[in-house]
Amino acid sequence: MRSELAFSADDLARTRFAVSPMWEVVASYQLLASPARHPLHQPWLDQVRPRVAAAGLDAGWLAALVPAQGYVPDFLTPLPDDPAPTLAAELAAIRATAPRDVRTDLDQYPTSNPRARALRADPPGRLAQLADEVATYWDLALGPYWAKLRAVLDADVFRRARQVAERGTGHLFNSLHETLSWDNNTLQLVRRQCALTRDGIGAGLVLVPSAFVGRVLTWSRPPHPPQLLYPARGAATLWEHQPVRHHAAIAAVLGRSRALLLTELETPTSTTDLARRTGISAAGVSQHLTALRDAGIVSTHRAGRSVLYARTAVAESLLADTD
Repeated sequence: MRSELAFSADDLARTRFAVSPMWEVVASYQLLASPARHPLHQPWLDQVRPRVAAAGLDAGWLAALVPAQGYVPDFLTPLPDDPAPTLAAELAAIRATAPRDVRTDLDQYPTSNPRARALRADPPGRLAQLADEVATYWDLALGPYWAKLRAVLDADVFRRARQVAERGTGHLFNSLHETLSWDNNTLQLVRRQCALTRDGIGAGLVLVPSAFVGRVLTWSRPPHPPQLLYPARGAATLWEHQPVRHHAAIAAVLGRSRALLLTELETPTSTTDLARRTGISAAGVSQHLTALRDAGIVSTHRAGRSVLYARTAVAESLLADTD
């Protein structure tokens, strides 16, 4: 199937980028739900799947509404009002979805889906439960990695914006994905389902990069402008081992033990695991991590009974500057 999205001068003027936490929730959960192996994201999958299963999120609201393939309700990915909305803002938008829109989206689901039936019967109450589950999923699956993910997404947006400045919007559209092409003021999309047209929708287009998708996804809800999710460049480097080349220089500033802990936090880790891997006592690890957290260099994320420590964007920038 080929869809065509025509662009006027006003549509081009209103085309913009956004980084959306909820799109990453949906895309990453689809990956988790897939039985296939995904070499690119396998390190992330191996870490996250046990946490998600232990929390029962493999059989909850997300499991009922986000299949490995196929339709995902539009209310799960509200239109971003800002270039980089917070998860809290997007969850507030989900909770505020009009019952009419919820029921329209749920028409795509079989009546045998008990979660869909419950949501149809009580949209406000069930949306609140769904939002709470998404927040839990975020803490387990995405929050500890958000600094890395956000860096890749921001870098993609910066690169695309530079493409527009240097070579024009047509070049941008032609480079987003092999299924997209730009010709005669029209964006052409080759896909199997979900035609995308200008009928009834708002002006412009919101382009959303994703670290977890390998194809283009679209969103259309009149009278809003459509959204187009595309694979972000650089996602292949997310889980690669990145050695810190100038450990001694960082240690001179932070201290040897704190520099060692920061190096070990290439993946989110608990205090117990850090103590085992570094030989530092659990009490010492906790003291150092508290200092690093207070300085904004690490963040904490609860995973069941454990607390995971992760590098923040500040830490990733510090380590990147030394590579």
